[in-house]
Amino acid sequence: MTYHLTKLTSLDGVVSFRAHTQSLGFEIGIDDDLLAAEQNPLLQPITVSWKGNERSIGNRFAIQPMEGWDGTSMGGVTPPMIRRWQRFGESGAKLIWGGEAMAVRPDGRANPNQLILNEQNVGDIARLKTELMESHTAVMGKSNDLLVGFQLTHSGRFCRPNDKKRWEPRVAYRHPLLDKKFDVDSDANVWTDVQLGELIADYGRAAVLAHQAGADFVDIKCCHGYLLHEFLSARTRPGPFGGSFENRSRLLIEIIKEIQRVAPELIIGVRLSAYDFVPHQPDPATAEPGKTGQGMPTPFADYLPYQYGFGLNPDNPLERDLAEPHQLLTLLESHGVRLVNVSAGSPYYTPHILRPASYPPSDGYQPHEDPLISVARHLEVASELKAAHPGLTIVGSGYSYLQEFLPNVAQHQIRMNNVDLVGIGRMVLSYPQQLLDAIMRGKSERKLVCRTFSDCTTAPRNGLPSGCYPLDEYYKRSEDAKLLKQIKAK
Repeated sequence: MTYHLTKLTSLDGVVSFRAHTQSLGFEIGIDDDLLAAEQNPLLQPITVSWKGNERSIGNRFAIQPMEGWDGTSMGGVTPPMIRRWQRFGESGAKLIWGGEAMAVRPDGRANPNQLILNEQNVGDIARLKTELMESHTAVMGKSNDLLVGFQLTHSGRFCRPNDKKRWEPRVAYRHPLLDKKFDVDSDANVWTDVQLGELIADYGRAAVLAHQAGADFVDIKCCHGYLLHEFLSARTRPGPFGGSFENRSRLLIEIIKEIQRVAPELIIGVRLSAYDFVPHQPDPATAEPGKTGQGMPTPFADYLPYQYGFGLNPDNPLERDLAEPHQLLTLLESHGVRLVNVSAGSPYYTPHILRPASYPPSDGYQPHEDPLISVARHLEVASELKAAHPGLTIVGSGYSYLQEFLPNVAQHQIRMNNVDLVGIGRMVLSYPQQLLDAIMRGKSERKLVCRTFSDCTTAPRNGLPSGCYPLDEYYKRSEDAKLLKQIKAK
């Protein structure tokens, strides 16, 4: 049966929003009105403590990593990248989570224009932080309560370091539903234990450079199906990095220990996909002219119990099971991690749970359920993890789809102590100051609010830089916008 989406732009205010979610069988906590700035919980500071030290974060919203696929071929900095980081600073957010993903080695890039954190690029990467700090100070008056981190990554299954159209995957294990799609055709694509030892050292070297470039913390990227996240589900892998939970979490923990050894001044954060679902694909039975089909699970009956995901029920991989994510957060805290950013799934095989959207990217599928269902999952899981792990500073995700309702939902989540900070992602590309405007001015600029057109994903999927082509004049007027329009017309 074809699903027909109710667009958020058709809902008239908070009362209508609340009634709509109730009609779907759940509720998303939302405040009727935004509190004045002096009472608004989104503008209250929070303190992060580690190793007897303390750092103040001046408010309760964070900028999620927003990669542009627009670095140099050597993984260096470019003017569009500088502009993006300046806009991160202008957002007013006092926590910059990673800025964007930085590969710890050249072969770990998800695209040939991804930043590489190495000796050659470290000076220009330091400039990114300087530019961000200056733009932030110009808007907020001070930056001594701003915490800036760099996200360290290896893209694993999704590596395309040399050609935007050619996968060069390095995987934790063979996956029966994903190998063909991402050109994994032999065990030669699987990391050996010896190679993982080299990778651990690569993360340590990158962390030293991050500290040199002025980062306050590093995020060890463990989400979205990238390498470290994939290792958490490596149940079928033999040896010390697969099988048991202790072994599957070993690579992440060893990287943390190495960073603490070589760069003890850095705070360590982890962005974690706390749950997966089985990969999804377009359903050809629901395809319409000019559109892909609606999402459906890839058939998985032959693979039960399902051994290839983290935070899901192996007997029904369309249900989450947070037993191991809870176990992992306890382990991370015991190893000195203090910042955790809670996400879900992967943009490559379950985009609907990671990035709820009205319009799919070119490699995605049409909505098969109301995207608010995925928003609610994000909020529920972050709240559950926060309640069980009060010693961690928890950042929540999944807010961009909320559009005009984002400020009221964000305020509610902070006011109810469901999360410590609200992470804002795609909407920053079109409107960095949406939350700040809503609180300080009492309204947002409707024409700038992200409508989840997904051009910011469709563009890089087709070899173009990521940006908000529909709403940001910088990208709207570019030659790339013309190319994107031609691509989408095919």
